[in-house]
Amino acid sequence: MAGMIQKKVESVAEKGKAPTMQSHIKRMEGEIKNALPAVITPERFTRIVLSAISANPDLGKCTPQSFLGAMMTSAQLGLEVNTPLGQAYVLPYKNKGVLEAQFQLGYKGLIDLAYRSGEVEVIQAHVVYENDEFECEYGLEPKLTHKPADHGRGDPVKVYAVFKTKSGGYGFEVMSMEDVRRHAEKRSKSYSSAYSPWKTDFEEMAKKTVLKRVLKYAPLKSDFVRAAAQDEVIKTDMAPDMYDVPAETTIEAEFTEVVVDQETGEVVEGAVTQC
Repeated sequence: MAGMIQKKVESVAEKGKAPTMQSHIKRMEGEIKNALPAVITPERFTRIVLSAISANPDLGKCTPQSFLGAMMTSAQLGLEVNTPLGQAYVLPYKNKGVLEAQFQLGYKGLIDLAYRSGEVEVIQAHVVYENDEFECEYGLEPKLTHKPADHGRGDPVKVYAVFKTKSGGYGFEVMSMEDVRRHAEKRSKSYSSAYSPWKTDFEEMAKKTVLKRVLKYAPLKSDFVRAAAQDEVIKTDMAPDMYDVPAETTIEAEFTEVVVDQETGEVVEGAVTQC
């Protein structure tokens, strides 16, 4: 179905209709319905997307191909975009002078995907403030202790994520806020955007960053790895399986670079960070 969105866009233009984003969405209702999981109705999802355009008019100025590509990616992941749930975002991003829509996973969306894998019993991320009691040790006997201060916690200084599997395994990762900012400035081209969640929900994005690192060590199947790899991509086409659509722009590629065991589907290689 290569070029599906482009053909629909051209069809709207040929009929002389105003090429609004709403009209493009209307034309794609059938494809949207086929891609949606059972938990989200087409009507509900369309309302969410149109509400996102209303809240952020620049989304309506994006190319229809990229916007609908982001919309379908979110639909197939079963994540709501640009809502208070914080599951996922669709953001306008100027790519070589052209305004395009970029799909981003949110912190809560990443957790949701991890739980869906069925392998993780507990997954959490927390911010450490300067007056909290915090201790972290790696090695053969790793240890992590965090006791939040009762009041006057001060400024955020670190962020960490932990997971525990149903079989009893566990892992954790810790990053300083300085490291998080350097990571965002280097790896996320949308970092400077006024609409970026890095500007509106920095601590949530910090949690997502450290979660992505720790989950490299969790025994998650390849379906999770493929889903997480959709983070911060721009897609300009549509297919029954959006994983088959190549990304025009990949901003962060952490999960595309890991090694996956082909027999078990587990992530077997990743980076190590410092306390």
